[in-house]
Amino acid sequence: MKTLKILAVLALVIAVSAFAVDKVLTKKGGDGYDIGDIATDFRLKNIDGKYVSLSHYRDAKGFIITFTCNHCPYSVAYEDRIIALDKKYKALGYPVIAINPNNPRAYPEDSFENMKIRAKEKGFTFPYLYDDGQKIYPQYGAKKTPHIYILQKTDKGNVVRYIGTIDSNYKDEKLASKKYVEDAVDALLEGREVKIKHTKAIGCSIKA
Repeated sequence: MKTLKILAVLALVIAVSAFAVDKVLTKKGGDGYDIGDIATDFRLKNIDGKYVSLSHYRDAKGFIITFTCNHCPYSVAYEDRIIALDKKYKALGYPVIAINPNNPRAYPEDSFENMKIRAKEKGFTFPYLYDDGQKIYPQYGAKKTPHIYILQKTDKGNVVRYIGTIDSNYKDEKLASKKYVEDAVDALLEGREVKIKHTKAIGCSIKA
């Protein structure tokens, strides 16, 4: 009888511990940010050699964080649209900040030097940051390139308002029936709630 009680207590302890560990992992961002979470700031090197943080943008109302890279055909297909988003929304307080999350040893095309070349070729109007050591993309929970996170600056911090893809057709913007990023930023600028908060990111897997 005593043995059964001891086993029951042990089982309860194990179950509680497992729940606690799972809760801690979730709170620490084991799966990345979710809608409503506060995104922590970062300090990453830009292609001009200077370091960029969200705190540098004192007049910003929020950010369009874009995890992207050089080699992925999905990222390449969206480059012009990302440039257009920055040109449209930067003046309205929502600049694009692009981050390359890939390990250049796995894909040399995504090296820092090649980032500089690609940005110059395409005329990027936004920072293109190198996630050295791949420390930032896991915090966000980014899985693909491109993967978009829209943050709204508030008194509590930078709140995640949208996660997912740019629009509903990566092949051709003209065929996209839904423009998720534009709709989300427009809603925030107008003081409305974002209707579609989460979509599935379409792109290449991030290379660790």
